Amino acid sequence: MQDEGASDYQVDGGVGGDFSDDYDETTSVDDGTLPADRYLDRELSWLHFNQRVLELAEDPTVPLLERVNFLAIFASNLDEFFMVRVAGLKRRIVTGLAVPTNTGRVPADVLASINSFALELQHRHARAFHELVKPALDEASIHVETWADLDDADRARVDEIFTEQIFPVLMPLAVDPAHPFPYISGLSLNLSVRVRNPKTSKIEFARLKVPTVLPRFVQLADSSSGNLRFLTLEDLISNHLHELFPGMEILEHHEFRVTRNEDVEIEEDETENLIQALERELLRRRFGPPIRLEITDDMDPVTLGLLVRELGITEQEVYRLPAPLDLGGLFELAKIDRPSLKYPKHVPVTPVQLQPGEPNTTPDVFASIREGDILVHHPYESFATSVQAFLEQAAQDPNVLAIKQTLYRTSGDSPIVEALIDAAEAGKAVLALVEIKARFDEQNNIDWARKLEKAGVHVVYGLVGLKTHCKLALVVRQEPDGSLRSYSHVGTGNYNPKTSRIYEDLGLFTADEQVGRDLTRLFNELSGYAIEKKYKRLLVAPRYLRKGLLKLIATETKNARAGKPSGIRLKLNSIVDEAIIDALYQASMAGVPIDLVVRGICALVPGREGLSETIRVRSVLGRYLEHSRIFSFHNDGDPQVYIGSADMMHRNLDRRIEALIRLSDPAHLAQIDELFERHLHEDAASWHLHPDGAWHRHHLDGAAADLDDVQNGLMKSIADRRRSPQKR
Repeated sequence: MQDEGASDYQVDGGVGGDFSDDYDETTSVDDGTLPADRYLDRELSWLHFNQRVLELAEDPTVPLLERVNFLAIFASNLDEFFMVRVAGLKRRIVTGLAVPTNTGRVPADVLASINSFALELQHRHARAFHELVKPALDEASIHVETWADLDDADRARVDEIFTEQIFPVLMPLAVDPAHPFPYISGLSLNLSVRVRNPKTSKIEFARLKVPTVLPRFVQLADSSSGNLRFLTLEDLISNHLHELFPGMEILEHHEFRVTRNEDVEIEEDETENLIQALERELLRRRFGPPIRLEITDDMDPVTLGLLVRELGITEQEVYRLPAPLDLGGLFELAKIDRPSLKYPKHVPVTPVQLQPGEPNTTPDVFASIREGDILVHHPYESFATSVQAFLEQAAQDPNVLAIKQTLYRTSGDSPIVEALIDAAEAGKAVLALVEIKARFDEQNNIDWARKLEKAGVHVVYGLVGLKTHCKLALVVRQEPDGSLRSYSHVGTGNYNPKTSRIYEDLGLFTADEQVGRDLTRLFNELSGYAIEKKYKRLLVAPRYLRKGLLKLIATETKNARAGKPSGIRLKLNSIVDEAIIDALYQASMAGVPIDLVVRGICALVPGREGLSETIRVRSVLGRYLEHSRIFSFHNDGDPQVYIGSADMMHRNLDRRIEALIRLSDPAHLAQIDELFERHLHEDAASWHLHPDGAWHRHHLDGAAADLDDVQNGLMKSIADRRRSPQKR
C-alpha cells in the first residue's frame, strides 16, 4: 500500500507503502539547543507502519476477505521496501558512500536492525495466516488445502489439471558443468530440487520456476456442500516432480524466493533521450543484486549452502519461513465474490455543486466552477463525475482552447489519457507533463506517453534532476464575451480512475484568476526555461515550499510566545524532513498545540518532556489509503490552510516539483476542520505514537466496544450532505 506506490500505491488494497531515496545529509538547522536523539529511525518507522497493516489482518472484527487482503498488502509492501530502501542502504554500504542515517547511526547497524525486525514481522505475518486467517477461511467454507488433505478423487482430478494446464508451461533447469546456475529473477517463486540418478548414484540439482502466468491458487472441484477449495500452485507442482524428472529419485524439494535491488538510477544530464535511457535501465533492473533470500524452514543445509554461495547472499539476509512463501499471492483469494466477507459497499456520490440543476440533464462543470471554488473528497465523492467529467467536458467543448496537465501515475486504459487525445485530435492545444520516472510505473508511463505524442499532444518530461509529482490541470476557455478564463484543478492524488476508488484524496476546482496565472507560470517553468518567483496562492517545491512552511510554523511560534492563539494541524503520508521537524519542536517548546495525522513514516518524537509536549501524532488506516496532504495553521484567527501533493520528506521538498494550494472559501476551511476533528477525536479508531517510538492501537473503548471508524463516518456525512444540499 504506497504513495502512488507501489506500492505506495497498491491498487488491490486500501493501504500502501511509501518509499523514496532520502539518503541525503539532514536538512536540520538546529542552533544547538535541541537534543541529538530527537528523531526516530525512518526505516524502522516504516516497518512499524507495515506492522499496523498486519494488525488489521489480525483483527477478527475486520471482514474476513479484507483480512486476507491486508495480509497480501503487508507482503507486497515489504517486498517493495526491500527492493528500494534496503537495496539502497546495501548499495551505499558496498560502495563506501554510506552516510549516517537521520538518527546518526551507521547504515550497517540500521541494516542489521531492519533484518531483525523484518524477520520478526514476517514470522508474525505467517502465524497470522496459519493460526488466525486460514482457520477463519475454513469456517467460511473457503479452504486452502495441502496435498495431504486431498482424497484419491481429488488427486486424480489434480493429475489431469497438471497434465493439461501446467506441465507444458514448466521449465526445469539443471545445474551441472554444462548448465551454470540459472539467473533467479526477483520476486519469482522457485522450487529447488535435488535428484539422484539411480544408475550412477550421482546427485544433481535443478531449479524450477513457479509460472506467474498461472493462478497461484488452483481451484479444486466444488464439493456438494458448496465449499470453495484451493491448492497452491507450488504444492501441486511439488507433488508431480516425478513427471518432470522421470527415472530420477527425488531427494529434496523446497521453495525459495529472491528479492533483488530493483531501483532505477538515471543520470539525466548525461543522456539525450531520457525514454531510451530509462528503457535500457528497466531491462537492467531484472539483474539487480540479491538482497533477501526467503526459504521454507525445512530446507536442507546442502541446498541452502548452494543458494547462498551462488546468489552471494549473507546469512543475515536469509529468511526461514513456513510455507507457503509469497503471501502476496493472497490478492487472488481476496477477490472471491463473497460480499458478506468484505467491507459494505460504499458508492461515491457526485459533489453537490456538480450535480445537474434539473433531473435528466447533463451537468455543466465549468458553470459550476464559475459559481465558486469546489473542494472534492475522494473516494467519498466520485472521481468520474468530478475530475474525469471536468477533463472530458474540456475535450468536447468547442470553446476550450488549451488543456495543460501533469500525469504522474494513471491507469493504462485511462479515460483521462483518452480525453487528452480527443482534445488534441479536435485541434486544441494540449500539453501533458508526464513523469516517466514514477517508480515501478516507468514502462506504463512510457507506453502511454508515446500514445499521447502520436495523437498530437505536446508531451514533456519535466526538469532534469527533478520528478514532477504535483497534481495539476489547467483548462483555458474562451467565454461568450470573448475573454479567456482559466479553470484549474489542484489535487493531492494522481489522475488515476482506478486508485481514486481506494485512495483518500482532496482536490480543488477553481476559476480564480490568480490561481490560473500561478498555474500558467508553473506550467511554463516546467515546459520551458522560465524561473518563476511570482506564485501567490501556491507553494511550489523545490524552491519555495519548505521556506513557506517554515515561515508559517515560525508565525505560530511567534504568536504563542506573544500569548496569542496558535495551532498547527498537519495530515501527511510521511514526515522525515529534519528542518520541518525541528521547527515543530521549537513551536511546541513555545506552547503551540500541534496535531499530526501521519499514515506512514514519522521521524518526529511526540510528547517528550521539554521538547514536544504539545505534539500528538495519530495514524488512521482502513479500507481506504489515507493519501491527502493538508497543512493548517491557526494564524491568530485568520487560518492559512493548504492542500497538495507534498509530504515532508527530502525527496518532496528538494528533488520534486510539488505544489500546495491555499484554500480560501470559509466552507472549505470548515470542512478541513471537521476532517481533522474526526481523525483526532478520542472516540476515533486510530494508532497513537508514544515518545518511545512505539505505536499503540486505540480501537476499543472501556467496555471493549469498537471505536468510530473515521472513513465510515465520512462516507455517511458526505452522503447526507448530498441529500441536504446547502445553497451557496
